[in-house]
Amino acid sequence: MIDETFLTTDEVLEYLQVNLRTVYRLIKAGKIPAVRVGRQWRFRKADIDAWLERERSHSIPVPTPSSPSISAEPRPGGPPRVLVVDDEASIRDLLAKTLALAEYEVELAPNGQVALERMRLNRYDLLITDLQMPGMDGLTVIEEARRLNADLSVIIITGFSTEASAIEAANLGVSGYLTKPFKVPKVLAVAARALGE
Repeated sequence: MIDETFLTTDEVLEYLQVNLRTVYRLIKAGKIPAVRVGRQWRFRKADIDAWLERERSHSIPVPTPSSPSISAEPRPGGPPRVLVVDDEASIRDLLAKTLALAEYEVELAPNGQVALERMRLNRYDLLITDLQMPGMDGLTVIEEARRLNADLSVIIITGFSTEASAIEAANLGVSGYLTKPFKVPKVLAVAARALGE
């Protein structure tokens, strides 16, 4: 039996954890299928799930350190490239799904060492990093990333906000500072602001 479950606009907002503007932008761009019923939009849940799966598979390439750099230079007119660094897989996956909805090209790193390897191979527009990670902490990742790309925009996500880390982050010129648990629309807003959108 085919799943014919339909969602209202409000249910899609809750399901995707995005704002209304993002949903309308995705409809207009033809990214998510929608049916107009009177004054309301309806979305087939199976279509939304299939679209999310396609976006996830296209938006999260995983380069290996031995692979050549695909784009060491910024691509004019291309989507912003974002590197997410967090030791929690659930946070990485949530951010990848959220940023893919906003049509960012997303790559993931489970720790600072992997993040720096990726930054040596590719150029990113935005770095989103956790502060507290085993091994190399987020502040060290930011310092090293800035040596590779002085213009890199940075957003910090942390579950352990302290005044000292906030001051140090401000001294490093980060574009945003979010404390876990965070709301997904806030992440999109901070990312857009950090990228000057």
